Amino acid sequence: MDKSSEEKSSWLDRLSWPMLFAAAVLLGIAPVQPEPHLVEKVRMLLQGTLHRPIDIFDLVMHSAPLFLIGLKWWKEVQRKRGTPA
Repeated sequence: MDKSSEEKSSWLDRLSWPMLFAAAVLLGIAPVQPEPHLVEKVRMLLQGTLHRPIDIFDLVMHSAPLFLIGLKWWKEVQRKRGTPA
């Protein structure tokens, strides 16, 4: 692995688990009333009504911490197996 690929992936290693989980919870439930945005946008996606750019942006923004948790977890599993991530 060359230095540039190490630099690209090291930002994920510097993100702490507690910070990622806090961001996932806060963005996952915000705003609570009338319904969390993440729940609303996933429902819209499954119903096929997710068309407006603001709704797509909301889905990406509110699910980003969950994506980062999955990516960080996958990378650590690969590292423990000895496989390059």
